[in-house]
Amino acid sequence: MWQALYEELGSYGFVPISVALDRSAEDARPFVERAKPTHPSLIDSEHRVAELYHIVNVPTIIWIDEAGKICRPHDAQFGTDTFTQFHGKHSAPYLEMIRAWARNGEGVLTPDEVRRHQPIPTPDTQLARALRALAFHLHKQGRDEAAERHFRRAGELAPNDWTIRRGSMPMRGMNPFGPEFFELAEGGVPTYSMDEVTPTR
Repeated sequence: MWQALYEELGSYGFVPISVALDRSAEDARPFVERAKPTHPSLIDSEHRVAELYHIVNVPTIIWIDEAGKICRPHDAQFGTDTFTQFHGKHSAPYLEMIRAWARNGEGVLTPDEVRRHQPIPTPDTQLARALRALAFHLHKQGRDEAAERHFRRAGELAPNDWTIRRGSMPMRGMNPFGPEFFELAEGGVPTYSMDEVTPTR
């Protein structure tokens, strides 16, 4: 969908940048190659984007203008209706918002509104992310037992951060689309509060 939207709106200056929070380029390669994007597609194994923008679940969409300023903060939205039955959201209204933004500059929020809808990570969340980074590096060194301890502790400190909890599953021998995921989802899916936010201009 994002490639199609890029082809439709690229002449207006719209450029989607997709970022996969995977452990390696090889994990994301099948999805990227299937989409055949001509827009930038990045792999963020270190979770730097997640930490910079305080992303706790994917997919997440952030609008950034041509000056590099956030004009609509992270929003749990979807480019297709593949999983609508699970999360209850339809893609069409949000895709129309993106079209209106690209074509007419509609839908952006004021700087104050953007700040109000950007949660600040707690000290526990910041510690959890440091532990996730440590666990990831231990995993790459083959020290899986030590990595498991830190992955588990990170999840305890930030239970609503699925970029940590679900994102660590493949490295821990778990299926992020299997029973462990659905067990995790029983506790509620972390999301953002942008659904009811109306643009001011």
